[in-house]
Amino acid sequence: MGSLVQKFLDGGFFMWPILICSMIGFAIAIERFKVLMQAGSIDKDHLISNLRAKLMNGNINSAVNVIKQQNLPITNIIYAGLNSVMNNASAEEVQTSMDAAALREIPKIEKRIALINTCANVATLLGLLGTVSGLIGAFDAVANVSPDKKAEMLASAIATAMNTTAAGLLGAIPLLGVYGYLSSRAEELISEIHEGSVSTLNFIITHKKRITGN
Repeated sequence: MGSLVQKFLDGGFFMWPILICSMIGFAIAIERFKVLMQAGSIDKDHLISNLRAKLMNGNINSAVNVIKQQNLPITNIIYAGLNSVMNNASAEEVQTSMDAAALREIPKIEKRIALINTCANVATLLGLLGTVSGLIGAFDAVANVSPDKKAEMLASAIATAMNTTAAGLLGAIPLLGVYGYLSSRAEELISEIHEGSVSTLNFIITHKKRITGN
């Protein structure tokens, strides 16, 4: 542990912005992971099957109560459609309500994920900037410092260059991996939400008279 602290200190000023940037990226990743876990916590197929059974029996209020128990993107979109049906809306109005709800809910899943990639890139660039700064210091040590201090200055400059490079990569590589996973998971959830909401919309429109009893 003491060795890591010493390497951090040897890296100089740029180690701090690299650390801060990496911490921000991981904080966002943890928050997004929790959001995606919650959004995907429901069994879509079971939910839709249960709703269809209740709607076909004319129990639209029961179906709405099932939906309202879950504050998730897919349930909020379906609720918008069922609520329109309960208000005797036309098929076009039901679709509009669900589309509007989707426009509100889908961005919540994608929100801030791109910032993880940004933090990874910034950490890498800060590491590169620290490397360049260290190399400049090394050349200055060789060219301008007296011989008795040259070795010390050169070692310090090289330590700055190498440690900032390592720190930038150590922050960026895990963040890129996390970004790839979260992006893939978000796309998967969005596809499931679209599939579930469109399936429910088509079912509602097809069986609207039986559902409403009109």
